[in-house]
Amino acid sequence: MSEPDEADVLILGAGSGGYACALRAAQLGLRVTLVEKDKVGGTCLHAGCIPTKAMLHAAEIADTARHSASVGVDLGEPRIDMGRVAAYRQGVVDRLFKGLTGLIAGRGIDVVAGEGRVVDAHTVAVGDRMLRGRHLVLATGSVAKTIPSIPLSDKVITSDGALALTAVPRRVAVLGGGVIGVEFASVLRSFGAEVTIVEALPRLVAAEDEALSAGLQRAFRQRGIATRLGASVSGVSESGDGIRLEVDGDEPVEADLLLVAVGRGPAPVPGIENLAVETDRGYVPVDERCRTTVEGVYAVGDLVPGLQLAHRGFAQGILVAEVLAGLGPAPIVESGIPRVTYCDPEVASVGLTEAAAREKYGEVETVEYNLAGNGKSQILQTKGFVKLVRAKDGPVVGVHMLGARVGEQIGEAQLIVGWQAHPEDVAPLVHAHPTQNEALGEAHLALAGKPLHAHA
Repeated sequence: MSEPDEADVLILGAGSGGYACALRAAQLGLRVTLVEKDKVGGTCLHAGCIPTKAMLHAAEIADTARHSASVGVDLGEPRIDMGRVAAYRQGVVDRLFKGLTGLIAGRGIDVVAGEGRVVDAHTVAVGDRMLRGRHLVLATGSVAKTIPSIPLSDKVITSDGALALTAVPRRVAVLGGGVIGVEFASVLRSFGAEVTIVEALPRLVAAEDEALSAGLQRAFRQRGIATRLGASVSGVSESGDGIRLEVDGDEPVEADLLLVAVGRGPAPVPGIENLAVETDRGYVPVDERCRTTVEGVYAVGDLVPGLQLAHRGFAQGILVAEVLAGLGPAPIVESGIPRVTYCDPEVASVGLTEAAAREKYGEVETVEYNLAGNGKSQILQTKGFVKLVRAKDGPVVGVHMLGARVGEQIGEAQLIVGWQAHPEDVAPLVHAHPTQNEALGEAHLALAGKPLHAHA
């Protein structure tokens, strides 16, 4: 084998967490080696956030055309060309990939292509090449979960297979009502499929506030998306015509395609057994500085237990780089990380749910501002609400929103929660009219005891 190459930071995985760590570390003057077996950008860029949101945008355009007659511009029923949708989606990915590779090259980062295997806390082997670093960052990301009793096939796919569809199925069953499940259910319904979501938990997007779950279920019902909640699948069988899901205590679900969307799990770290690092069901627990239980070894992104969000990975990667450069960055507050589910209508939140806030603070106050009172939401023909949760006589600790494009409002919501603003602090701020952003202002006016476009 060749002599080891030395680096200040050796990063295994070039997804959101890994490449963010690499870019920031290089910016701070550290020598970086980045190991990636596929393409820099990882799942988010190539098979997750970006391509799925491109599909969701295509779905939004389809729905706009479908309902265009209601505003006097009749575009008729849209025709979905999955080949052209795929080309559009790939064009977005390719442009971002080109930009990212240029950024990485411009920072002088050594990118090593190939599968890396951990040898020890300072060494990764890629084929016959030995890479060495003073610090090791594990950033191998996640993979789509499957169910052993439901083998994948042409008719049983994960989100990876959904991105490769060449035609819109007539009937789709989605197993899982979390973020991935509801986003793909939304896309496929907009493209014209009949969709049924089967979820073992009693509500959709169960990690969100109960009000958002209930509102999303109502909206999906109005869109013609069927839901089977609290439903356990006892068996799946294939025939020449399609798929049959046996549901305990309920009628079976018949479909042409089954999308298994039961979440994502940690991607294996080759050679991790060579580290005496603590793991939990494949995840690598860390402290507030993303340090593992082995000195000099860090972990970021989906490999770390918690929210599986690209922007969490970015933040953790930047944090680790700044820790290694001796800057002493503030720890990341998990509850302060914004969350957006890009279905139609969108779900966006930051901070604590009402239930979590009651558990932490005891007494809380809440308000819901209905988007029916918001001019821009009426123009967009969307329904939903903004829900605020505050500690009794204290700061706003949770913001929860449902409606078209509400994800674009999560930035201000994050500032409100992150800076522990009181409703009385936000109420005097002037929000432009007519915007959906006004809904945040109106909700804070209501919680401060002076509602304007809302009933007292």
